[in-house]
Amino acid sequence: MKRIILLLVLFAATGLNAQMVKFEGFVKDTLGIPLETANVLAINSNNNETEAYSITNEDGKFSLGLRKNTTYKIQASFIGFEPQEFELTTTDKNVLREINLKEGVLLEGVEIVHEIPVRVSGDTIVYNSDSFTNGTERKLGDILKKLPGVEVTPEGEVFAEGKQVTKLMVEGTDFFDGDTKLGTKNIPADAVDKIEVLKNYNEISQLKYVEDNKDNVAMNIKLKEGKKNFWFGDIEGGAGPDERYLLNPNLFYYSPKYSLNYIGNINNTGEMPFTFGDYFKFSGGLRDVMKKGGSNFFVIPPEIENLFMQNNKAKEIISRFSAANFNFNPNKAWSFSGFGIVSSNTIATQNNSINSLLNNQTGEVNTVQNTSSIGNSTNTLGLFKMETNFKPHDRFEANYNLFLKSSKLNNGSYSNTTVSPNIEQGQEVSENTDKNPFSVNQALDIYHTLENKKDVFTLNIQHLYQDEDPFYNAIQTQTPFIFPEYIDGQDKNNLNQEKFVKTNKFDAKLDYYHLINDRNQLNFTVANKYAYQNFNSHIFQLLDNGNRNDFNDPSVNNNADYTFNDFFAGVNYKFILDKFTFNPGISFHNYHTKSNQSGSLYENNFTRWLPNLKVDYQMGKNESIQYDFSFANNFTDINQLAEGSVIGSYNSLFNGNRTLDNSITQSHMLYYQNFNSFYMSSVSSSLRYNKTTESINNKADFNGVNSVQSPFNSDFANESLDADFRYSRSVFRNYKIGLGGSLGWSKNYNIQKNNETGDWTEAPQESYRQNYNASITTTFDKLPSLTLGYSLLVNNYPNDTYITHRPNARLEYYFLNGFSLTSNYQFYNYSNHSETVKNKYDFLDLGLSYQKPDSALEYRINATNLLNTKTINSDSFSSFSSNTSLYTVQPRYLLFSLTYKL
Repeated sequence: MKRIILLLVLFAATGLNAQMVKFEGFVKDTLGIPLETANVLAINSNNNETEAYSITNEDGKFSLGLRKNTTYKIQASFIGFEPQEFELTTTDKNVLREINLKEGVLLEGVEIVHEIPVRVSGDTIVYNSDSFTNGTERKLGDILKKLPGVEVTPEGEVFAEGKQVTKLMVEGTDFFDGDTKLGTKNIPADAVDKIEVLKNYNEISQLKYVEDNKDNVAMNIKLKEGKKNFWFGDIEGGAGPDERYLLNPNLFYYSPKYSLNYIGNINNTGEMPFTFGDYFKFSGGLRDVMKKGGSNFFVIPPEIENLFMQNNKAKEIISRFSAANFNFNPNKAWSFSGFGIVSSNTIATQNNSINSLLNNQTGEVNTVQNTSSIGNSTNTLGLFKMETNFKPHDRFEANYNLFLKSSKLNNGSYSNTTVSPNIEQGQEVSENTDKNPFSVNQALDIYHTLENKKDVFTLNIQHLYQDEDPFYNAIQTQTPFIFPEYIDGQDKNNLNQEKFVKTNKFDAKLDYYHLINDRNQLNFTVANKYAYQNFNSHIFQLLDNGNRNDFNDPSVNNNADYTFNDFFAGVNYKFILDKFTFNPGISFHNYHTKSNQSGSLYENNFTRWLPNLKVDYQMGKNESIQYDFSFANNFTDINQLAEGSVIGSYNSLFNGNRTLDNSITQSHMLYYQNFNSFYMSSVSSSLRYNKTTESINNKADFNGVNSVQSPFNSDFANESLDADFRYSRSVFRNYKIGLGGSLGWSKNYNIQKNNETGDWTEAPQESYRQNYNASITTTFDKLPSLTLGYSLLVNNYPNDTYITHRPNARLEYYFLNGFSLTSNYQFYNYSNHSETVKNKYDFLDLGLSYQKPDSALEYRINATNLLNTKTINSDSFSSFSSNTSLYTVQPRYLLFSLTYKL
């Protein structure tokens, strides 16, 4: 397969070069000064279509690939200059020519015959949507994939110039809080006119020149004129064999004063419009105001254990999703916005897994657990946000946010396990978890700039209230743990756990920025973090007769309070020397923690200085190297401090440690990025090293596969080293290539008890990860567009290495003035070095649609998993074990759908 892909790429490139000649030259003004980012277009005189374009580099150079023996109209333009047009007829020889433009006429004031595909103006790149589409595109994401310098991941994340787009807007207003996934998968492609990439973006205009915005990239979608002040969107309904169904309405309205958006989706086709991962990462527009503080107090989200479910690991998924978003601007000073999202998923899973428990001294396998399990979960997630912004003038701005999260989660599973070498430990287990977590987050942000525009004050206040009440039940044939007051002799070992955790967290920060001059700046910070948590848990047994047997022993119950306070003050001095920008800083912290449980109090008070440094070397206009260094104190929350027993799973108990100290992380990051508008290429790479001393690791006492674990501060440092690389480039007009890769290494220490000697031994566990990918994409208007790709994933664990080869191909073809064909194929070759696992499987999806030109109706047939693949593989690693699993996936199905476009 790899050879076939390589031959196709070479054949395409060879055939292209044989038919093309180069038209190169320079665009200058009348004085001979080069004009950077000028546009040069080549329009075929026979069909009046744009066949090639170029953006000049810093020397004013352009380069176009043109067909031999063809007549073109050449258009050259630059903002503030008169455009120039002339005719050029190519031969079999390359052409070199200088173009001179006269100053005095703005480009926007001149009628341009052909839209410029890409225009660069300062920190903004503007793409003309129609220059890159061929009619097969259904949603915004389909367009973005074809833009030079832009990438879209399967999860809906967008990268421009190698940097992640952190905010998506439509007509200048946030689209569902700027979420790229909801936008790329729902905004209709035919509504998009221009795509603006906004570099060095800061949503608070007063902070644009005092904060480092180099890594901030936003995207703004400009709508076609016919979509403004009118409702637009589409409503799709579908049905198919095996009672498959789909209903997907998308409605949008935009006007200068307000906008309304609604997205809905009900289906049993396996599509999850809103996943646990989406729910977890939604911030509600709340800025991370404490990111410069140097202290990390991480409150564990109650939904975190549900984040790892992916729709490609499910046997069946039924999704119900509804989302509404509004923006209202009654006048220039006030604006109001908000959204509501409700998502409900019913998920059925089936998998077989092999879990290998490792000897932490030798890395060899001590015990192997084989598990067959089925699971069912019903999860309802809700997000609601209201925001108001008051900006009477450019020097003052105030924002208030109210953000609520609520969910109802039910997860149940039934499993059958066998353990070797002790086969008698095999058993049947039924587990069920119910919880209804709730959180409310409020934020008030005030920004004020003095009249001299050199002094900026910011005040940020946030409050988080979080409440969770998980209930856990496990029924099994054997008793893994003997609790005080446990009653033996029952037919069913029925254990239950009630748990209640409440969190109140307050953050307040005052910043003062003083611009000494254009090359020097001071930033003073005073802030306070405060958190109070309460943790209660209780374990009881249900007897065969239905009676409840409570365990009242203090060792298996928790009633703990925890208080954390960090008062700190810091200063940063930013200064520029030639092409270097330095930003060193230091903060002084006074910490006070207090844990109250089991009738005793444990307190800790200490102070610490934490330095930080950022150095930026600007090698060129769009090329730089950045180095970041910082120290951070990391504090755990009450979940790891409560010392009474907590059931983690049917074969795992956890006891916290109230005397845990904070860990200290030393971070280094080296980041390189380069964007070349001449070649429409982007390169980005990073190297990150983290070293954590006094790291919080777990120690475990294993009895077969059953364990009792507890956290401790290790005497050894945890370390990690990660590197990644991204490269994309447009070749001529209709080719786009992409390369990427990442490498990862981590070393963590755990401690295990030797059951024979009774000694505890601490030893490192190292793992390595490699991921490489390459692709080439063609984007033709009238010919099929093809993407050929290949990826390699290598996971190297202490006991084994798992390898996945994945060649893939995607075809898009618009033909017969209304028909659209899309096809996606992926082949997986999964194996391990020990040759205990070998699996090859592939997926083929096909879609055929027809929409008569100027018609509002689209007819579509979708075939998913056409080859009817049954299972997929996955593997993972933790400090104590490695795991490989075989998941049952959804079967082949057909769906016939009808879409009505407003």
